Amino acid sequence: MDRRALVLSRTRVQRPPVVPELQLHLADDMDSAWAGLQAELDDGELPPPFWAFAWLGGQAVARHVLDAPSLVRGRSVLDLATGSGLCALAAARAGAAAVTAVDVDPFAVEATRLNAELNGLSVEVRCEDLLDAAPPHVDVVLAGDVFYDAAMSQRVLPWLLDASRAGAEVVVGDPGRHYLPRALLTELSAHDVPTTRDLEGVEVKRVVVYALG
Repeated sequence: MDRRALVLSRTRVQRPPVVPELQLHLADDMDSAWAGLQAELDDGELPPPFWAFAWLGGQAVARHVLDAPSLVRGRSVLDLATGSGLCALAAARAGAAAVTAVDVDPFAVEATRLNAELNGLSVEVRCEDLLDAAPPHVDVVLAGDVFYDAAMSQRVLPWLLDASRAGAEVVVGDPGRHYLPRALLTELSAHDVPTTRDLEGVEVKRVVVYALG
């Protein structure tokens, strides 16, 4: 399977609305991109192509990183559930010493590599589920839009808390998901992010970036 060719065939180069400094290979429509991939690969169990969209939480985190580069400059950064790689690329652009982008979807890994090449940035990309092990030793963990459902939230919150206790600065971007652990968060910045009614039910959504722990 040529995942690189499949990513390229389902996307076009675009600039995320609130992070125009970066370019990404993005799809125009979630449902058609997903259905097309499932049909081409004859795989009805293929997960949604989260890598083909600049999700709201990720855009807000990336904007925050570029606006406050001291958060990552000269430091080691992990972008958890990287998707398109947007947060990782923002960290690299802002001067991080080392950036690792991790996702469980091999298509996301390929998309992130393509996006890093497109922007001329260096990012280590890994296909791995980190949530089954202790967090790696890094200075900063970026997590854009990871509290989107109950199952993911139950897995990711203890892991992020462990990362914070181990000394990492944990930065979360969220557009008001139901499972967001608000009592554990401190607001860092807020951003109005354009979106679509198909994805979020509105055309612009307020997205908040938080520190965890």
